[in-house]
Parts: sequence; structure tokens; C-alpha cells
Amino acid sequence: MESTHTNVSIEAVKGGITQQPDVEAIVNAANAELTTGGGVAGAIHHAAGPELYKECQDFAPIRPGEAVITRAYKLPNKYVIHCLGPMYERKKNYEDLLANCYKNALKLAEENKIKSIAFPAISTGVFGYPMEEATEVAVKTILGEVSKLKHLEKIKFVLFTQADLEIYQRKLEELY
Repeated sequence: MESTHTNVSIEAVKGGITQQPDVEAIVNAANAELTTGGGVAGAIHHAAGPELYKECQDFAPIRPGEAVITRAYKLPNKYVIHCLGPMYERKKNYEDLLANCYKNALKLAEENKIKSIAFPAISTGVFGYPMEEATEVAVKTILGEVSKLKHLEKIKFVLFTQADLEIYQRKLEELY
């Protein structure tokens, strides 16, 4: 599914975040120390090679909602934007911290004149954020920021499972 909002195309696809050669930057669902870890962070570090870890050491640690940018090394992209999403706890509201991940990633993309970016579902893996809630935050935040973008032309949500893709597609249809 692909839609255009102002001059920015927004799409959701099924796939792996490290196999997105059609975007300049991919977003890493990072841990605070910007180390390999599991899930998205592990896949990105593994595909990029050890140089990524070395560059990340200059920026660590980061706090929830923060984002930093590095080169992508062996990945088919130019940049990796690392965001630390919040750990989900049922009785606390982390919507703002999760939204800040997306806002700060877009801000870095704009500052670096990046034309295309791919996001994974930040905080939904081992950080435990429920997919429905995280998707709502991601899509609302992106749609709220898109009119301010001057350089970005393409925003892509890359989902690992068909079920997650369907949630994103439904939210995009609802909120557009």
C-alpha cells in the first residue's frame, strides 16, 4: 500500500529493514548503548559490519526518544538513524517518548537532506509495546510531521510479519 501526503509518499511493506536499497536511510530500533543486541538492532549491526559499532560508541548512551545518525557501512543505504524507543509498561504512558523517536528521526533526516527513509516498528519487539498502539503512535506522528518536511520524499514502514503489515495498512487507511 502506498499513499501520497503533500509531496511525501508513505508506504508499508513486508520485509527486512536491512534489505531496503531504495532508501537513503534506515532506522534502527536501538538499545541505549547502541550495541548489537537482538531483533532489528542485531540485524542492522550484523549487516553493516563492525565499523557501525565503532562509530556508535561516540554517541552512546542515548535516552528514550532520542535519535543519532551514523553512516551505514556495508548496508545498501547511506545512513542509519538510531532511535531508542521506550520499554512498555502497562500503567505508564510512553506515547510521547515513542512519538519523539519518529520526530527526531525525521528531524535528522531533514538536517542531512535525506530524501527517503525506512522505519521498523520501534519498541514492539523485546521492548514490549503492543503493535496496535505503537502503530497508532507511529502513523499519527508521521502524518503530523509530514507537512513540515522539505527534503524527504519517501517514508517507508518495513514490517517483518504479514500480521504487522496488515495492522500498518489498516492504520494508514484509517488515519489518511
